[in-house]
Parts: sequence; structure tokens; C-alpha cells
Amino acid sequence: MSKKEVRAAGVRAAGTKTGRAGKRARASSLPPLVRHLLWALLAFAAVVAVSSVVDPFTNVRVATVGYLLLAAAGLTVLTGLTGQVSLGHGAFLFVGAYTVALLVTHVPSLPFWADLLIAAAVSGVAGVLTGAAAARLHGPYLAGATLALAVGLPAITQRFPDFLGGSNGLGFTVNSLPAGLDVPTTRWQAWVVWATVLLGMVVLANITSGRIGREMRAVRDDEVSAALAGIRVGRTKVLAFLVSAVCGGLAGGLQAFLLGTAAPGSFTPALSLTLLAAVVLGGVGSLWGALWGALALVYLQAGAEELAHGLSLRTDVANFLPLAIFGVVLIVVVLVLPQGIHGLLGKIPLRRRKDSHVVEG
Repeated sequence: MSKKEVRAAGVRAAGTKTGRAGKRARASSLPPLVRHLLWALLAFAAVVAVSSVVDPFTNVRVATVGYLLLAAAGLTVLTGLTGQVSLGHGAFLFVGAYTVALLVTHVPSLPFWADLLIAAAVSGVAGVLTGAAAARLHGPYLAGATLALAVGLPAITQRFPDFLGGSNGLGFTVNSLPAGLDVPTTRWQAWVVWATVLLGMVVLANITSGRIGREMRAVRDDEVSAALAGIRVGRTKVLAFLVSAVCGGLAGGLQAFLLGTAAPGSFTPALSLTLLAAVVLGGVGSLWGALWGALALVYLQAGAEELAHGLSLRTDVANFLPLAIFGVVLIVVVLVLPQGIHGLLGKIPLRRRKDSHVVEG
């Protein structure tokens, strides 16, 4: 190859790199809200496409991933960004689910989107009260206080069985399918769940990437330094509880909408522990990590159930197999990948860039 051909090839390669860099620059020049909305629209289009070709049972799983994603993302804001370890996140899902159930049962004239907004507001009030009470607690004291909330709140259903349905909970039906839209119920439910979840994720993405997110990280890293920098530590902690509780309440309301029931058995302390484990598994402090954790929760359990069925295990063994497998995977990830699944995926592009630099050199 002559020097002229080599020089021409170098110019073409440089032009290609410049073009790619220009595209990345144009994408990053968009306002964060617009960029996040575009990603949300692409994600919703993908959900619509997937839900249109799978069976109803898989649509339920797709919707389950959605509301678990929102719940885990709210817990990520609380634990990953501000460092407040909560073992009671399931209590906010309980509040949201029962608020939706009571509104659908007693105020059927309200549209479902209004039920969700009210559930988010009620859960937000619960989060502010919890955050104000726990703002001065740290470490195991905070974890113990929130765990007590997760243990005690579902017991209210036994105290008011006529109003909250007792152990059986509240069953209801939401007729939210628009007239003239002929789609299966589970597909429509998956669309509603993911539309709500993606709107919530857009809000969370803007919060975490903006000034509020930076203040939360500063409080997590060093409260004294954050206070000296002018950040109101107590208010930031309460705000994190508010955001987390609103996400949990919406997730609980969507779960009740999907299942058609709100029962205390769905909101045991095990739910809170499982959500925290999902956040750790996916990657603490990352909204993408919440997605990987939600996927792991749904599909590891599905795989464990199929394995138990294939091995013809006894019922008592089969019931605990999903938790056992999830626990083993969590332990392996914590030991081998401290930054979770998202941390592993984040290293792959970096390694590719390093390899390309070596080849170019």
C-alpha cells in the first residue's frame, strides 16, 4: 500500500470517528428532560412490541418487571444515593396498594390515573413522616426502625378487618380499557404499568442527574462536609424518603391493579428484604441497576419454579427454592462483582475502547 493510500485511509477513519463523536455530541446537547423522554418513548415502544407477540402469562411477567423496577429505583434513591439503609420499603407498596383498592371499591367514579396519583400522594405523606422520624438515625438503628414499619403496618388489616379485608385483603376490578380498543386485558395492563413506570423513571433520572442528586450523594459521602457546604442534611434525607415512598406507593398501586387484589400476605418483610437484595444485585446507586435487579427477581424465580417442577420436588422445598437460588446468586455477585451487574456491564465498553486504542496504536 502506498503512502498516499495510507494517508487517505487515515483521513477516512478520522472522518468516521469525527462523525460518531458529532452524533454523540448532538445527543448529549439535548436537554436532560428531552433526552430522558426520548429514551422512555423508545422503551415503551419496545414494551408494546414485545407484549404484542407473547402470551398473556408472559405479559403479566413483563408488567411485574415494570412495577418492581419502579420500587427498586425508589429504594436506589434512598439507599444508593443518600446511604439510608431501609428494610421497610414494602410498607410503602402496602400503602399504595391499599389506597388504590379502597378508592376503586368505594369511589368507583374516579379514573384510575387519579387513583394512582392519590396513592402516590398518600405514600409520599407516609414517607415524609417516616423520614422525619428517622432523619437522626443511622446504620442499624435506621434499618431496625424501617423494619419495624414493614412488620407492623400490614398487621393493621387484622385490626380493621371490615374496612381492610383482614387476611384475605381486598379484591376489585379496574375497568380501565378504553372503549373501542380491542386488546387482551393483560396486554393493556402491561402498557398501563410500563407507561406509569417510565414516566416515574424520567422524573427519577432528572432528579438524580441534577442538583438534588448531587446533594444526596454529598450527604451519603460525608454529612459534615455536606452541611459545611450549605446542604441541609435533614431536609435532603427526608426528601429522599419522600421520593422513595412515592415510587413505592405507585409500584404498590400498579401491583394491585395488575393482580386485582391487595392482601397483607403480599407485603411481608420478605418483600422489603428482597427489594434491597435486588438493588444490591443490580448495582447500588444506579437506576440501570434497578432494572437488572427487577429482571433478576422475576426471571430467577421463574427459572427456579420451572426447575422445581422438572425435578418433581416436594411443595415445601419448591416454595423455598427461588429464594435459595436468588440468595446464592446475590452472594456470588457481592463477592465477585461488588458493583453489581451494572458495574460489570459498564466495564465492557471501557475494555473495548482500550482494546481499540491498542489496535490503533
